This record gives sequence, C-alpha cells and structure tokens, in this order.
Amino acid sequence: MTSMMGRVIDDRTETSGGETALITGCSTGIGRKTVRAFLAADWTVYATARDRHDLGGLADRGAKTAALDVTNEANVTAVVDGVLTAEGRIDCLVNNAGYGQLGAVEDVPTSDVVRQFDVNVFGPHRLVRAVLPHMRSRDAGRIVNVSSAVDRFVLPGTGVYCGSKFALRAMSDALRQELYGTGVDVVVIEPWLTATDFFERAVDETRRLKRSQHHTGLYDLLGRLEAVDADVPGVADSSVVAKTILRAATEENPDAYYLMSLLARCWIAAGSLLSDRRRDAVTNLAISLLAGDGESRRPR
Repeated sequence: MTSMMGRVIDDRTETSGGETALITGCSTGIGRKTVRAFLAADWTVYATARDRHDLGGLADRGAKTAALDVTNEANVTAVVDGVLTAEGRIDCLVNNAGYGQLGAVEDVPTSDVVRQFDVNVFGPHRLVRAVLPHMRSRDAGRIVNVSSAVDRFVLPGTGVYCGSKFALRAMSDALRQELYGTGVDVVVIEPWLTATDFFERAVDETRRLKRSQHHTGLYDLLGRLEAVDADVPGVADSSVVAKTILRAATEENPDAYYLMSLLARCWIAAGSLLSDRRRDAVTNLAISLLAGDGESRRPR
C-alpha cells in the first residue's frame, strides 16, 4: 500500500464486486465498530482516518484503508477518486469523523469555532460533493451523516459543538429534499451518550481554554463527562450505534432520522413543553445542583 497524495489507497485496481462503503473517522469508537459491522455484512469497506497507522487492526480484518483528513479538499478528492478507480462504485458514504468542542461560548476562541465547523460540517460537505456526482450518475447511493441527539436541543457548555451538529442536520435536511426523486438517500444518525473516547477528548478541549470565572460550576460538571462509559445507565455501546448505521445504509426505505435514545426523546419532549425562560431556569438549577455550587442564578 502507498500513502502518496492521489494514491492513498492500495495498488489493486480490479473491482471486487458487491457493495462498497466509504467510512470516515475509523480510528476509534463508532467508526471502528461501524467498519466491523459492514465487513460482517460482506461489504467492501474503505476505512479512513487522519493517521493510517491507526487502522492496522481494521486492515487485518479485511478493510481497505486510506489516510483521510476531512479538512483537506485535495485529500478528500484523492481518496474518493481512489475508491472509484479501485471498485468502480461507492454505494454508501458514512460521514462519521468529528469531535466535540465544549466550553462556554464566550470562552471558546473563534479559531476553535472555525476548527470545529471545519471537521464536523465542512468535512462532511466536502465528502458529499466528492461522491455525489458518482451516485447521481448511477441514480443510486446512500449518504449517512452521523450527528447527535444534541442537534435538536442545546445545553450550556455545548454551544459550539451543538452549533456544528445543528448545521449538519440542516444541510442533511436540504440535501435530502434536493435529491428527492433520485435513487440517492440521505440519512441522519442521532446517537445520545455513547461509550467512546469522545468525552475524554472533549474534556481535554475545555482544559485548553482560557476560562472565565463565570462558569466554574459548569466546567466542574463538564469535567465529569470523562467518566461516561458503558457502565453508566443510559449510555449506549458504540456497537449499537454501528448496527443502526448499517441498518440505515441497507434498509430499502430508510428513515430520515434515527434518534437512538428514549431518554433523548423524553428530554426533547419535556423541553418542548416549557417556555424558553422556564427551560433555562430548570437547566441552570440542574447544573447548580449537579456541580454542587449550591447557588443558581436568577433572571434579572
């Protein structure tokens, strides 16, 4: 295998037949489990990550691998062209690569907001633009965008991350309507809390911030997210999300959204019953109690 730009995939050019999936963000967590799920279903799978060395275990299982930085348009084009040259088709694109920039909105530098959107929003957009001409020409294909249940509601300390997921959901909505009547479907996966290294990295992002003194309790609470794992009630195993992604890729008439948590559904429904001010008050009280600062702010 080679890793040169324009030849980032293995040297084999013969088509393998069967359905082919291109999956981003496969070094850990949901992406890694998704590759395994597609392989078990006899797909030809191209697993990608920024560092190709992180994909060795997946290559051993039969995946084809490529180094892919979703923020680099030339790299995106090279990988997509490489898959099409080798396989002659891309049946499913899974936009999974992403991370969470947490922190109070006023504390996150604009450069970090740009970086968050570059990975979580512009990255999927680059991939969609690269694969869509091929899917249109075949009048067939499935685009699966992995978002989050937070693309429907926002909590303090998650504004930048939620903003990126709101944007991804909006673009997916528009794209699905724009492709109406074609054979190309657009699906959004909305996991809730999932046991991956996502939260560990997200908490690390907050430690880099120059924190103001106005959100001490909030940062204390965000720091506890590192403890999120499969043993915590309400937290899903990443393999469950992977199976849902495979189902969204293979169902004849997929849903537009796969909201994966009853808890998230209840949270969204409860929030819709409250006025904005009442919801803000409840959220603030909950943060105060959970953070243990013993004092909540009152609206002026």
